[in-house]
Amino acid sequence: MSRASVRRVGGSSRTGARAAPLFGLPAAGVVALLLYLPFLWTTYVSFTQYDGLASPVWAGLANYQAMFSDPDLIGALLNTLLWVVGMVTLPVVLGLLVAVLTYGHRWGSWLRLPFLLPYAISGVAVGVIWGFVLQPDGALGQALGFLGLPGAHTGWLQSGPGNTLMMIVAVTWQAAGVNALLFVVGLQSIPNEPLEAARLDGADGFRLFRHQLWPQLRPITTVVVGLSIVGSLKTFDVVWVMTQGGPGTSSETLALSMYKETFVLNDYGQGAAIALFLSLVTFAASILYLRYQLGDAREQA
Repeated sequence: MSRASVRRVGGSSRTGARAAPLFGLPAAGVVALLLYLPFLWTTYVSFTQYDGLASPVWAGLANYQAMFSDPDLIGALLNTLLWVVGMVTLPVVLGLLVAVLTYGHRWGSWLRLPFLLPYAISGVAVGVIWGFVLQPDGALGQALGFLGLPGAHTGWLQSGPGNTLMMIVAVTWQAAGVNALLFVVGLQSIPNEPLEAARLDGADGFRLFRHQLWPQLRPITTVVVGLSIVGSLKTFDVVWVMTQGGPGTSSETLALSMYKETFVLNDYGQGAAIALFLSLVTFAASILYLRYQLGDAREQA
């Protein structure tokens, strides 16, 4: 190749490199329009008194002071934390158990199918189904009465924190299947040679799981737990359908309080303050969890 050809190729490469960022401008514009600008507007509104009709009036930190001094919102925060603990525990543990017990089984895919099907149902549908099951003299009460077991007339959703725990069970029914599917993907990525060597050394059952499977499932476990944390902090649809945060505010979450303040009470400033606080909590929880997991992984490496 001649020097002139080399110069032309080099020049066109440099021109392409300079022009490349221009192709990303439309995507960046869409992200800014649909994500960053609404976030900035919400942040501004959180410092104002605004009913959605008149112009916002600057109120400083009044909305945040009201939020942290309102016992109902403190209760919503505690319920949200209960959701985080419950969703990190029940669906993850059940999904892992289903994956481990069915992986390698001849009928493993069919055995996992009943757990996976509820994931195709919307959160609203899950709320309707479990609301019917858990209502006074509902399906669960009738089944317990038919079997002569206690609890036939229990109001499962009538008081907190029991109503929140029962709703966590409902979402576990929906989420465990997809967690099991993710864990199966993790199991499929584990090489067979270390497992066969461990079996030859006498490792079986729980010992095999603890010393071979569990350590190598760490990457997929990080993903599953991270998704569970973010999803639990945003919980809304199931709670709204099953209890609407009641009785009173006994089962409200931060997402539900945000909705009520904004669209029921028309206090957009207070709703924006809760939305911003919830966004920051979700972001901080995700970052701290990932930093902890990645730091731990580096230490083990």
